Amino acid sequence: MSVAAGIPRRRYRAALFDLDGTLVDTAPDLAAAANRMLADLGRPGLEEGQIRDYVGKGVVNLVNRCFEATGGGSEGERGRAHAIFERHYTAGIADRSRPYPGVIDGLAALERAGIALGCVTNKAGRFTEPLLEQTGLRHFFGVVVSGDTVERKKPHPDPMLYAAGKLGAAPSETLVVGDSLNDVQSARAAGCAVVVVPYGYREGLALEDLGADAVVASVEEAARSITMAA
Repeated sequence: MSVAAGIPRRRYRAALFDLDGTLVDTAPDLAAAANRMLADLGRPGLEEGQIRDYVGKGVVNLVNRCFEATGGGSEGERGRAHAIFERHYTAGIADRSRPYPGVIDGLAALERAGIALGCVTNKAGRFTEPLLEQTGLRHFFGVVVSGDTVERKKPHPDPMLYAAGKLGAAPSETLVVGDSLNDVQSARAAGCAVVVVPYGYREGLALEDLGADAVVASVEEAARSITMAA
């Protein structure tokens, strides 16, 4: 499904990308860390497909949902679960996580076109930076906004506004590329155009329910569309 023609036709000075589910398929390593955490707590494991539905609103949400799906528990137990998860995830953050097809070519095309690039994620900085480095993507981005960079995360507009500002672009000159309702809501609130990719982590929502300006098959297609509009 591709409706790239729906991207607002304007000159873009910046493009902001979500990380998990847009640039990199991180679910395999997130699921592995979650299941190691559950095993350490004496709980049953979950299918990777189920854990994929928990990705997109940050690690705290993911761990909480895995915890609730296996019986719940006290705040103290939940805190212990978070600490165990973070230990396992840090140790294997890019064991199986890989950029999606078209990501590297798309980012390179935007870079050649002089469009400033940023990564905006709800992932904590202690995970974001190593993941971008280990997947070979960090050098593309003039700004990286993690879940703890500004006070409020997506779906608030603050991360998008902060990133666009750091890149010297107005919101009206900025395109957001994401995969979830969080991304769309944050972009809309900031006044940015927004497109979504058809893969990634939508928490079970249909593509048409996200409310983006367009669906693009890949980051490469998004790049081709906006560089043609420049």
